[in-house]
Amino acid sequence: MIRCLIVDDEPLARERLRRLALEHPDLEIAGECANGLEAVAAIETLTPDLVFLDIQMPELDGFGVIEAVGPERMPTTLFVTAYDQFAMKAFDVHALDYLLKPYDPERFALALERARTWIQGRSRPSMAPLLKEIQSSRPPRERLLVKDGSGYAFVRPQAIQWLEAEDNYVRIHVEGTSHLVRQTMAGMVEQLNPARFRRIHRSAIVNLDYIQHLEPSPGGDFLVTMRDGTQLTLSRTYRGQLGEWL
Repeated sequence: MIRCLIVDDEPLARERLRRLALEHPDLEIAGECANGLEAVAAIETLTPDLVFLDIQMPELDGFGVIEAVGPERMPTTLFVTAYDQFAMKAFDVHALDYLLKPYDPERFALALERARTWIQGRSRPSMAPLLKEIQSSRPPRERLLVKDGSGYAFVRPQAIQWLEAEDNYVRIHVEGTSHLVRQTMAGMVEQLNPARFRRIHRSAIVNLDYIQHLEPSPGGDFLVTMRDGTQLTLSRTYRGQLGEWL
């Protein structure tokens, strides 16, 4: 059995996908989600084999869901869209499949067969290149989704003071508190506005608005003091990131 998750903000679209899925005996509907936030939680708790993921959803769209979960941790995904020419071209280039609304039973069956091949073979195209391409074409995110205890919270980038690497995670420091997200420093740089955020060390990214003081230190590095008193190192490798300041 293939356990699938249906993610779409339109009730009628979810119902249509449910009916099509029930026509295939090897599909088991593990759950349904009406928005991206629910989808992130459901993917982590239900661990489905297959996700029907709507691209265009308010608050957190399909690509935001992938960013939050992590492209390499996403289950096999069939994207759902009413019409997004750029996205469809990107899917074709990266050998990922999608379904157009309104859904056609024959096209659904073909996409499902492709998904079965990926699941059974335990091999599927990586979504990381697709996500990088999509991110480069979109404006910087207005809100980031972060883990907050047993739930999730949205954080506005302008409230972020600095970020630091912690093993396979990134800790985001926000006005007296912090959030740990499963992400890489390179991945965070791609999501943040380069006019405001700069990487100053392999393990640190800063919001330029929160830098209070810069001081040269031995070896060509700089000591960066943030408004909250935190002291970070601007290494020689990343001095070009603050070249206009120095």
